[in-house]
Amino acid sequence: MKNIITVVFVLLLFGGQFLMAQQKNVLIICIDDLRPELNSFGADYIHSPNIDSLARMGRAFTRHYVNSPSCGPSRYAFLTGQYGLEYRGEYNQSLFKRSESFNDKNASITPSMPEWFRHNGYTTVSVGKVSHHPGGRGGENWDDNNIPEMPNAWDKHIMPVAEWQNPKGAMHGLAYGKVRTPNSRDVIETVDGNDKSYPDGHIAEEGLRQLDQLAKADQPFFLAIGLIKPHLPFGVPKKYLDLYENVEIPPALHSEKPKGKTTWHGSGEFMNYNRWNKDPRKDKDFALELKKYYAACVSYADKHVGDIMQKLKETGADKNTIVVLWGDHGWHLGEHAIWGKHSLFEESLKSPLIIYDPAMVEKGKMSDAIVESVDVFPTLCDLTGLSTPKFAEGTSLQTLIDNVNAEGHEAVAFKSHATTIRTEGYRFTQHKSGVVELYDHKNTLAEQVNIANDNPKLVEELRRKIMVKMGAKAFTFSE
Repeated sequence: MKNIITVVFVLLLFGGQFLMAQQKNVLIICIDDLRPELNSFGADYIHSPNIDSLARMGRAFTRHYVNSPSCGPSRYAFLTGQYGLEYRGEYNQSLFKRSESFNDKNASITPSMPEWFRHNGYTTVSVGKVSHHPGGRGGENWDDNNIPEMPNAWDKHIMPVAEWQNPKGAMHGLAYGKVRTPNSRDVIETVDGNDKSYPDGHIAEEGLRQLDQLAKADQPFFLAIGLIKPHLPFGVPKKYLDLYENVEIPPALHSEKPKGKTTWHGSGEFMNYNRWNKDPRKDKDFALELKKYYAACVSYADKHVGDIMQKLKETGADKNTIVVLWGDHGWHLGEHAIWGKHSLFEESLKSPLIIYDPAMVEKGKMSDAIVESVDVFPTLCDLTGLSTPKFAEGTSLQTLIDNVNAEGHEAVAFKSHATTIRTEGYRFTQHKSGVVELYDHKNTLAEQVNIANDNPKLVEELRRKIMVKMGAKAFTFSE
């Protein structure tokens, strides 16, 4: 009898290890300020062979929208599967405000996406800028271990700072350890150096090291690697800028400041950099130069994506790993006379999303269905076989991964004083003041002419759609 019990125990033990080994891994690549301006997304002047290769392997979503046009709240939605309207007035501090609630015994805090996977047997690791602060910590220099941005989420959260000394210095770092100061903040820079002349080279290198270790372990892994470029400043090794020396990059469409009340802003983040008294809203040559530097930064990020995917293949884990490439929001390169993000226009809210599952059948077909960032959490639960938590507010994209022609759904987004929805044909935005914007995406004018006054019934219909998706908080604005 004792021998039988021993045999059963051994079978259960090894059976459990076998099932754990078969559990799919998750690899997430986050890229900051990445517009869907990639070769595979229709921009044939952009050199992005590695992201394009991933798109050919998986499912690229050409109409993916983030849930807020700033780093902090957008990453909140992505990493928690919830819109985070209760933190709409906190700007980039939404995850930190959430973390403060962990000290309140009466607070009911739902697990984040990495925490959910960690509770389900995954080793969770973040490298670089995954949450708002690279490395996921607070404090003056963003390196205080006592102030985690996402408590209980990561087994390890790593930010290699190299010569930039701390995560805050690396976030806006220029070449070879130069950090942004009031007297040193050039908006563009190039150096004749290698990939590690800027922080992303070190982030990618550490990401490869972690990927190699995780692939050798017995547990499934949830690894997120966050690249900083093409975030400001547009600093990049010269070899990537050289790719665009003789490339014709088209000027921005509808580059005029919109009329009436909108979420337009004066590009404050961008304008605070040293521009040598040049304004791209008036200087076409400078605007073109900036667009080339941005494109070079995209190609620099693309190179790291290629290195990560190559390492995944070398480890053999590619056969059992779901890969997600996600841009945390878009970026205006002069559209609507904006240089930056933070608006509720299309350019701020649309970003690349690519999901690759080794088990996919219709690989390489692009979906033009409307989807949103909160959808990724339930999607990864479906693809890995985990249960989907009831608190997740997104919709699984499993059907779109299985069938590229399946339908999507509306996408919502918000700022502190406005809320928007994107449907198949329209974008509707309501401000705290009561002012509304309505744009018809079925014509070429798109978001240039506000047709709200002529379509009151449509305005009410879209307002109701927002309420259905987001609840009463959708129009509860910050003071």
